[in-house]
Amino acid sequence: MAGTDQLSAVFSALADPTRRAILADLAGRDATVTELTAPHPISMPAVSRHLKVLERADLISRTRSGRWRASHLEAAPLREAADWIERYRRFWDSSLTRLDAHLAAVQSADRAPDPTDPSLTTFTATAVDHQET
Repeated sequence: MAGTDQLSAVFSALADPTRRAILADLAGRDATVTELTAPHPISMPAVSRHLKVLERADLISRTRSGRWRASHLEAAPLREAADWIERYRRFWDSSLTRLDAHLAAVQSADRAPDPTDPSLTTFTATAVDHQET
């Protein structure tokens, strides 16, 4: 894509569910436009337009054999996208780990009340007063 970096082109191509489905189809085997159109409720020209977007993002390559033109998955650009996302997965994992530790500390404090806590003594004395009356 002219004027667009590779990572932006990859994410732009991946933004469409039909293109993601086409990549999933190509992960198992090379396929022609006809074969790629079959599982989708769209026309062959529409699939061809999706293939052009994927080709510009370097996510597929196309080879010609006689009258047939097969598309082939080129997964290397997906590695750069996965690496970019991985940084943010680590960020969220770290944040969730800290949140989990904080919640465990709060729950632990709630389960084991401090017997020297004056508010606990007052509560207990009040509860006893209510039982006696």
